[in-house]
Amino acid sequence: MFKGVMPALVTPFDYDGSIDRDGYRENVRYVEDGGVTGVVTCGTTGESATLSTAEHKELIDLTVECANVPVIAGTGSNNTAEAVELTAYAEDAGADGSLLISPYYNKPNNQGLIKHFTKISESVSFPLILYNVPSRTGQDMPLDVILELAKLDNIVGIKDASGDFDKIYQIIENTGDEDFLVYSGEDALTFPMLTVGGSGVISVAANVVPSRMVRMYDAAMSNDIATARKIHYEILPLIRALFLETNPIPVKRAMELIGKAGGTLRLPLSSLSQENDQILKDSLENLGVLV
Repeated sequence: MFKGVMPALVTPFDYDGSIDRDGYRENVRYVEDGGVTGVVTCGTTGESATLSTAEHKELIDLTVECANVPVIAGTGSNNTAEAVELTAYAEDAGADGSLLISPYYNKPNNQGLIKHFTKISESVSFPLILYNVPSRTGQDMPLDVILELAKLDNIVGIKDASGDFDKIYQIIENTGDEDFLVYSGEDALTFPMLTVGGSGVISVAANVVPSRMVRMYDAAMSNDIATARKIHYEILPLIRALFLETNPIPVKRAMELIGKAGGTLRLPLSSLSQENDQILKDSLENLGVLV
């Protein structure tokens, strides 16, 4: 099953608003050369909120076409029917799995959450990963809901960006390391999560420094904690810079600064402030990746 470092890919847009397909392919090659074990398309970092359904499907097709590692497609929605449609499309298109954000804005109760994800699960046969990100959705998925959904055969893990380590401990304790995988959804917490039984990270920083993220993961999995900790602190200033403003504003700028395809942002997102831009540049320069 999916383990390791999996970047949540940015979606580079040309100035006319179209997807920069060549730039996207180049970015996929770059992270693959860095040793990542999978890629995630159409996530928050890929500006999924401003993608049309047609663009969503276009990106899934493009990623399946160009990637040589497993492809996980972000197909979640607060509209269950839409999530079912996109998830089924991803499976038919050849994606290897799907990432499903918890419904946002409408804030369903526990029964609604279970019914939502069960409906999606029943519509496909490939692996599904839950995504808990309370800062975006306005709702923290309750532990008992997660454990109930973990019983479904094709719900294989969760990307957790809550920062609630006590809940993470309980998920791992109650599901078993191999039966249900827990992925870090926050780059700054990846190192500690790996040391307590986490299976990997769905990462923003891996767009920029994939090989360093992979080396940290490999060291942690080999119980070389000293090396993993060293790499963690080396890349931590960059990670902090990548979240000075709303993701993916800083990471798209970082991609441009390292000579890769970041492209334009779609409104309502706007450019990084001058002050934060300099902080980002300094962090990249200190890592030796600034072009």
